[in-house]
Amino acid sequence: ALGSLAGAGTFGLLIPPSIIMIVYAVATDVSIAKLFVAGVVPGVMLMAIFSLYLAAWAMRNPTRIPKPDRAEMALSLRERVGALRHLGPVVLLIALVIGSIYSGIATATESAALGVAGSLALSAIERSRTWQSVKDGLFAACRVYCMIGLILAGAAFLTLAMGFIGLPREVAAFIGHMNLSPAALLLLLMLFYIVLGCFLDGISMVVLTMAVLLPTVTAAGIDLIWFGIFVVLVVEMAQITPPVGFNLFVLQGLTGRDLPYLARTALPFFGLLVLATVMIWLFPQLVLWLPSLM
Repeated sequence: ALGSLAGAGTFGLLIPPSIIMIVYAVATDVSIAKLFVAGVVPGVMLMAIFSLYLAAWAMRNPTRIPKPDRAEMALSLRERVGALRHLGPVVLLIALVIGSIYSGIATATESAALGVAGSLALSAIERSRTWQSVKDGLFAACRVYCMIGLILAGAAFLTLAMGFIGLPREVAAFIGHMNLSPAALLLLLMLFYIVLGCFLDGISMVVLTMAVLLPTVTAAGIDLIWFGIFVVLVVEMAQITPPVGFNLFVLQGLTGRDLPYLARTALPFFGLLVLATVMIWLFPQLVLWLPSLM
């Protein structure tokens, strides 16, 4: 369960709207809209790969799956359908938040405010809103986001130090001067970004290296839209690799588990991300088909 949370938590980079896609598009002067569309099919493919892995794991380890409560299994179909009325408003709330972003009605920050307002309204309708529940929610949000803020501050400091010594640029320039074939270049770049992701966040990786790598990638005949999705997938791997895997830190703060244990649980999903990267390399139309229709 923890591994799937760490792995699936990276989908936000691939499923639009994605901040790292915007940063990449600005750095490489490609269409943001086409890059957003290009991430849809690989995102769905990755979700399918994760789901198939989880289903296969469950079938191979049936004794490790908690048995459902007998009282829940005894519910009639009518009772189960009736219980959906509690889920319907939540689905509408999710649609409100995400739909407001996709339609352009609200920014990400404004849609978050809509989500908070909608949650308060739903809790009032369900008669579950009390002063204590609101206070508990505020304290929980403060704890989580203060933790995330400290992680971001540490990452920003590390990014500043790496940028000051110029190490990412130097390594990127070294790769660019090796005159590799497209396949060898992509393999080396994957390893480069995975190692770099152990110390930097995704946006910093793109900002510090893209200007140096762009001429090499273009000269190798690699489509920049495709390369953008490749970079996003590799950055997703960096989110679950220690010692600076952002998702691992968040899960550590929420669960209290140590980082090596969380890294082990996320390892299969790291492998699945590598598989997805290989698949888009073997079948580039998975990325380029939808943008070609625009």
